[in-house]
Amino acid sequence: MLVLGAGLGFFGGLFGIGGGIIAIPMLALGFGMEQPLAQGTALVLMVPNLIVGWWRYSQRYPLPWRDALLIGLAGSLTTWGMAHFATRLDPLLLRNCFSGFICLLALNMMRGKKSGPVVAEQPLQRRYLPVVGVLGGSSMGLLGIGGGLVATPFLSGWLGQRQTMAQALSLALVAPSSVVALLTYAGAQRVDWAMGLPLAVGGLLTVSAGVALACRLPERRMRQAFAWMLLGTALWLVVGRWLA
Repeated sequence: MLVLGAGLGFFGGLFGIGGGIIAIPMLALGFGMEQPLAQGTALVLMVPNLIVGWWRYSQRYPLPWRDALLIGLAGSLTTWGMAHFATRLDPLLLRNCFSGFICLLALNMMRGKKSGPVVAEQPLQRRYLPVVGVLGGSSMGLLGIGGGLVATPFLSGWLGQRQTMAQALSLALVAPSSVVALLTYAGAQRVDWAMGLPLAVGGLLTVSAGVALACRLPERRMRQAFAWMLLGTALWLVVGRWLA
């Protein structure tokens, strides 16, 4: 588990996505876990990485406490409700929802980023932060991943924030939400601590090395390779059960 956690931490840092989106399919397909148990166990790996990332980001890009509280509280409450719902959902249906999410993510990554004129940052409209928190918290609670992947495009596109501010706000959402999700899955006996804790320790040891390598490799090729891997994983999660 330590070795697997180290691999997940490395690739999470390399692709800038996070270990959960790789760990959940690995636990479901490689270890035969039901989808809720795989999501809960992967959260053990994700929580310390997200908390450390939030702490480091807040040092460089400090947020007003009001903004962090608005988006974090809305996300955490929504995560709590959706996580309770997910732990009672049919595992096969939950797996199909997870597959559909990463399939959409892969297709979006394949499009790549289009260059365009630089737009000045807009004043933050705080009344919309709870809405973004609800959207990110819904993904975090239901699927165990995706809070930042959902929130960041809304913050940078819809609310017109620069990328660094959007990511700082996203971390203020997903870090506390991941803790809430983990506690909820654990309360429903959907966490394998014996596997999750070594995965978390291994991931913390190698995530920095993955980030360092990512700075030296071509971003577009990495994103495309990772997108194809996600797409193949999504399809296998759906059809692999029937083929087996």
